[in-house]
Amino acid sequence: MAGGVDPATEMTGIGVTDMPTFADIDGQRPFSRAAEAQPDRVTMRLLVIEDDRDAADYLVKAFREVGHVADSATDGDDGLTMAADGQYDVLIVDRMLPKRDGLSLIGALRKGIGTPALILSALGQVDDRVKGLRAGGDDYLSKPYSFSELLARVEVLARRRVGRTEETVLRVGDLELDRLSHQVRRGDEEISLQPREFRLLEYLMQHAGQVVTRTMLLENVWDYHFDPQTNVIDVHISRLRSKIDKGFSQPLLHTIRGAGYMIRDGAR
Repeated sequence: MAGGVDPATEMTGIGVTDMPTFADIDGQRPFSRAAEAQPDRVTMRLLVIEDDRDAADYLVKAFREVGHVADSATDGDDGLTMAADGQYDVLIVDRMLPKRDGLSLIGALRKGIGTPALILSALGQVDDRVKGLRAGGDDYLSKPYSFSELLARVEVLARRRVGRTEETVLRVGDLELDRLSHQVRRGDEEISLQPREFRLLEYLMQHAGQVVTRTMLLENVWDYHFDPQTNVIDVHISRLRSKIDKGFSQPLLHTIRGAGYMIRDGAR
């Protein structure tokens, strides 16, 4: 960027000092410095809880660019609600939040949810960090910080959690989805999925045996809070079905007429 500074790499105003380049292309991950450092990085599902919308948007885009699934919340109450299902691999929590501060949020989660939480804060004194860790935080990063350091810390927290296989590997019949390695297998066959297909299958498997409505898919897989009146769901369901069911004697993905979709082990 001639004659100036690329805003993607100079974000000290919101506490980030070296953001990578961004692109909102579904299934594409263009070059970035952070991605170059770890080309074999496994996919994580992350929740950014940050009331500064600019900072939250940049972090979500950055995490997505290097191949992770990222959502955001802008206040403590919404963050607690989203984090309470335990489906995220790591939480990135700003300490000063409206409605419920970050430490209170983490303390509430620790009553039943063990998702690792990294605290972001402009309060960087030793006493501040100790208070954050004692409140239930697993790591503490002071602002301003570099995105590459944040990413490295988040990956360390995710690796510590991998030991609990039941939280990272989903199974329905002979179909297996590994959320960290991003691998899908049915029986002895490895199945290649695009990022959106992977997220769709992951969500269906998390609700195995239950009817999943179009509204649930739009909100949780496409992040739409309205019906765009397109056939995007039908197209992706058709593609997914052709990959996980075609060639197998027992179909797993079912259309429930007038209700939605269900994935279940038909052998039961």
